[in-house]
Amino acid sequence: MLNFRYSLPTQIIFGKDTQLSVGEEIKKRGGTRVLVHFGSGNQWVLPLLNQTYKSLEETGISYVSVGGVVPNPRLSLIQKGIQIGKAENVDFILAVGGGSVIDSAKGIGYGLVNEGNVWDFYIRKRKPQGCLPIGVVLTLAGTGSETSDGSVITNEDGWLKRDVGSNFARPSFAIMNPELTYSLPNYQTACGASDIIIHAMERYFTQVENVELSDRLCESVMKTIIHHLPISLREPKNYNSRAEIMWTATVCHNGLLTCGRKGDWASHNIEHELGGMFDVAHGAGLCAIWGSWARYCYSANIMRFAQFAVNVMGCTMDFQNPETTALEGINAVENFFKSVGMPTSIKELGIDLKATDIEVLADKCSDYGNRTIGAFKILSRDDIKAIYTMAK
Repeated sequence: MLNFRYSLPTQIIFGKDTQLSVGEEIKKRGGTRVLVHFGSGNQWVLPLLNQTYKSLEETGISYVSVGGVVPNPRLSLIQKGIQIGKAENVDFILAVGGGSVIDSAKGIGYGLVNEGNVWDFYIRKRKPQGCLPIGVVLTLAGTGSETSDGSVITNEDGWLKRDVGSNFARPSFAIMNPELTYSLPNYQTACGASDIIIHAMERYFTQVENVELSDRLCESVMKTIIHHLPISLREPKNYNSRAEIMWTATVCHNGLLTCGRKGDWASHNIEHELGGMFDVAHGAGLCAIWGSWARYCYSANIMRFAQFAVNVMGCTMDFQNPETTALEGINAVENFFKSVGMPTSIKELGIDLKATDIEVLADKCSDYGNRTIGAFKILSRDDIKAIYTMAK
């Protein structure tokens, strides 16, 4: 087990009707002028926004709104939010939505505290030195951005999708009412839950030994989603299953499962370029990539894949040929993805990936051959190209 430090400054406020207290939560933290940030095209969010505005007004907090966040949130909207936030002298940001809205809010928060181009942080040119306080009213379980230090955005200039992590951007509170996810389309629910599973996989597939506790935690996260996602798709208003999925997403991505180990994150890096270029839903893109990544990399530690197959996917261990078990586990994951309406190839995303596209994707992902990705198996540009080719 590796050395680690762990803290979680975000307060979780979980349960029914918790969104009604948002004004008081901001007031407790000294917020007086709030930028309310939310997504676009979701009419079911309007009643929640009205509740939010009412709560702010009742607690004497003024606000300005910036909507329009889309999946794979755009740098241009973040820049607009920074401009409005400065003009309106906001001192707090409230993200009402899912991971894309929260990630976008973090970008605005960076820009309101740090001088210069906020994109510099995402391309590792500079490190942020602070972030405006952020609160969250969560409407979609998946990314875990409500307690994580990460933010992923897309720059329309070149369609580059990049991330930055900083504890400055961890939200000060996250209001999590599973009822707010009832109206989500099944596809969005499945995308979010698939992201949760692969967040756990990114940590699980490690070469670090003697990490048994976090192994069991990762396995529990994955098994919980595998059990409750089909229930939520059949019964969208099943509070218990929605609650399990929402809490699992947070636990999976708040840093706890990373303690003492080094994760892989190659699947996410590979998907980020796909999402940046083709604007696909993140969870679906991960599902389309993961099986090809796994088949390309499993031989780096067959026994870890065999352990996963047995402990998570319920496969029977073949002690004479562990490789058989490892491959059965990969097949079982893809069968699960298919059962909940997720793709297992890029073609199933509706993308006809050309050879020239693969070259561009591999160039972007590897920074034109100047970097490698992954930790379970180190991947060069040629390896990344091979995985895109397998996945198409």
